[in-house]
Amino acid sequence: MARIVRHERNTPYEVAEGTELPVYICACGLSKNKPFCDGSHKKTRDENPADVYVYDDIGRARVKTEY
Repeated sequence: MARIVRHERNTPYEVAEGTELPVYICACGLSKNKPFCDGSHKKTRDENPADVYVYDDIGRARVKTEY
């Protein structure tokens, strides 16, 4: 069964301690290199925070919510 998961954050988490260089962990859910950030969150910059979106390889679509 497919599910829609809402991600509240559109920037990665930085893990700086214990690493030579900072490591960034995906928080938007779009990275193709999970758990690491690949910059995919940049696609979400112009989203309306009150809306829910679905992304695929072609682009995004706003989801009409009933609740």
